[in-house]
Amino acid sequence: MSAKVVVLGGGVAGMSAAQELAERGFEVAVYEMRRLPGGKARSMPVPGSGTEGRKDLPGEHGFRFFPRFYKHIVDTMERIPYGDNEQGVAGNLVEGTRLGLARVDGPPVEFLTEFPHSIEDVKDAFKSLFDNNLGLTDEEIRLYMERIWQVMTSSDDRRQQQYQNIPWWSFINADEQSAQFRRVFAGMTRILVAAKAREANTSTVGAVGAQIMLDMVVPGGSADRLLDGPTNEVWLHPWLEYLQSLGVDYHLEAKVERIHCENGVISGATITENGQTCEVQGDYYVAAFPVEVMAQFVTDEMLHADPTLDGIRQLAEDVDWMNGIQFYLKRDVPIIHGHMIYMDSPWALTSVSQKQFWPDFDLADYGDGMVQGVLSVDISDWEAPGVLFGKPAKRCTREEVMQEVWTQLKQSLNVNGAVVLEDDNVHSWFLDEDVHLPNPDGVAVNLEPLLVNKVYTWNLRPQAYTAIPNLFLASDYVKTNTDLATMEGANEAARRAVNAIIERSGLDVHKCKVWEMYQFPLLTPYRIHDESRFKKALPWDGKIFSPIG
Repeated sequence: MSAKVVVLGGGVAGMSAAQELAERGFEVAVYEMRRLPGGKARSMPVPGSGTEGRKDLPGEHGFRFFPRFYKHIVDTMERIPYGDNEQGVAGNLVEGTRLGLARVDGPPVEFLTEFPHSIEDVKDAFKSLFDNNLGLTDEEIRLYMERIWQVMTSSDDRRQQQYQNIPWWSFINADEQSAQFRRVFAGMTRILVAAKAREANTSTVGAVGAQIMLDMVVPGGSADRLLDGPTNEVWLHPWLEYLQSLGVDYHLEAKVERIHCENGVISGATITENGQTCEVQGDYYVAAFPVEVMAQFVTDEMLHADPTLDGIRQLAEDVDWMNGIQFYLKRDVPIIHGHMIYMDSPWALTSVSQKQFWPDFDLADYGDGMVQGVLSVDISDWEAPGVLFGKPAKRCTREEVMQEVWTQLKQSLNVNGAVVLEDDNVHSWFLDEDVHLPNPDGVAVNLEPLLVNKVYTWNLRPQAYTAIPNLFLASDYVKTNTDLATMEGANEAARRAVNAIIERSGLDVHKCKVWEMYQFPLLTPYRIHDESRFKKALPWDGKIFSPIG
C-alpha cells in the first residue's frame, strides 16, 4: 500500500509537492482555501467583466517573472503536459529582450548586453549595464561592481555566516554615496520582492542581483522570461488537470482550520469545505502555507515537540506587500519588450506590457471585446507617500491607488514631450483582490504578503523536515539554496519536503533533484580561495586560488 500524504495549501509549493509525490506513487490529497489553484501565482477573473459570452478579463496578484537562473520550477513545468508541446507548459515561457529603467528626468534607459570572453570582459559588461547617462560617476559604478564582484567571489560559508547579517545598504556604503547612487543602486532592491536596502541582507540581494546581471550578459537567451498567455490558462489549469490525472485528490475552497498535534505527531487536520467541517488524516502532512499563515497553526504542542518552530512565528513579522494592478487599454502600448523598472516612483513600480507576449490570445475574447492591451504593474512599496494624494498606498482607497499608480507611470514615461500613456486610453482597471484597503477602523489588510529576507533571520528559518516525524514544511520561508521568496524558492522547498518524506517512509523511490544556486562556475577558483580565508577568519580579498600558495 502507498503512503498517504495530506498537503495543506494549494499554491505553487503545495502543487509542486503534490506533483512530486504523485509521480512517485504516493496517495495525495490537497486542501486549498481559494476557489482557484496556485496561490499568489494565480490569475483572477475580474468579476463581471465578461459580457455576451466572453471570458472575464484576467487579473493577477502580480505579473509572472521567470529569470533564467530558475531551475526547480521550470523542471517541474516541463513535466506538465500542454498539447503537443514537448516542453510541457515550460514551452509557454517566452523571452523578454529588454529590461528598462524609467525615470522622471529623461527617457527610459534600456540595459545593454555584451558577450564576455574573460573575467575582465565580465566586469566591463557589468559596467556597461549602468553606463547609460544615469548620472553616475565612474567611481560610483566601480564601487557597485566591486561589491557585486565580492559577493560573486565569496564562499558559501561567508555568504551564509557573514553576509546574511549585513544589510545591503551598509555593504554598498550607501550613506557615504551621492543621492544619484542611492537612487539607482540602493533603490533597485525595492523591486526585489519588496526588499528594502536598509533591511534586506547582502547574501540574498547580492547573489540574486549578481545572477540576474550575469544572465543579462551571458549568451544563450534573455534573463527576462514571461508566460505567453494568462497564467491560469497556460500554466495553472493544465497543472491542476495533470495532478488530477495522477490521482491527486485536489480540494478547492477547503479551508484548514487547525492542525492537530498529539504525543509529538500530527494526528490530523480540521477542514471546512462546502459548509461542512471534517477531520482529514494521512501518514504524512505537508504544510504548504505562507509564513504568516503557518504561524497561526503552530501550537504549544508542536513547539513542545519541535521548539525550533517558534522561528516561524518570528519570521511572520518579516513580511511586506507586493501586489499587482492591471490597466486594460483600448489601444495596446508595448512600452518595452520586457519589464520596466520605475526607479523614481515612490511606490517602487515595475510593469510589463502583456499583449506582446500573448500571440495566441485574442483580447477581444475577453471582457466586452474592446480591450486591446494589458499593462500589468506591481506595487512594491505601500508605505511611502504618493505624488498625487500624499498618502501611502495602504491609506488610499482602491480608486486612489489606481489614480496614484497611473500618475506615477506617466511621470516616468511621458517625459521630454513624449506621450506614452494617455488617460482616454484606459478602458478599465483591476487591483489584486488580496488587498483590502482601509476599513472603517482605518486598517488595511493584505491576505498574501511576501517574506522579506532581512538580516539575522536565516537562523530562524526551518528546514523542510521537522522534529515531528510526520510533519514537513513546503514554503518559501524554508531554508533553500534559492534563498528568496519566489516561485523558485517555493518549488525547491517542496522538493526538499518530498525528499524528507521519502527518507522517513523508507520507500525505494528516487528523490527530487535539488540544484545549487548562485555558484558562478567561472569564478570557482576565487571562491575556493575565499573558502580557505574564511576558515582562517580572514577577510575577503578577491584573489584567485593558487595551488602553489
